[in-house]
Amino acid sequence: MQIDPKNLDALARRLAQAVPPGLNSLGDELERNLKAVLQSGLKNLDLVTREEFEVQRGVLARTRERLEQLQARLTELEDGLNKRT
Repeated sequence: MQIDPKNLDALARRLAQAVPPGLNSLGDELERNLKAVLQSGLKNLDLVTREEFEVQRGVLARTRERLEQLQARLTELEDGLNKRT
């Protein structure tokens, strides 16, 4: 998943503005460093888009439903075998 550079810039800018007044003199350099740290950290995360997440959620729901059906069918078959013996 690619992070929108505009959002990353905005976040780095907000973080730079939140720095104590004595460090404000670092200005642009601090903002660039924060952006680099954020980019590096976010690259290490295994992120997916909302769309990909929703697709996988649907797959999981269908799989869970099918598993429940198979469990019910297995119980029926086991009950049938137990009645024969």
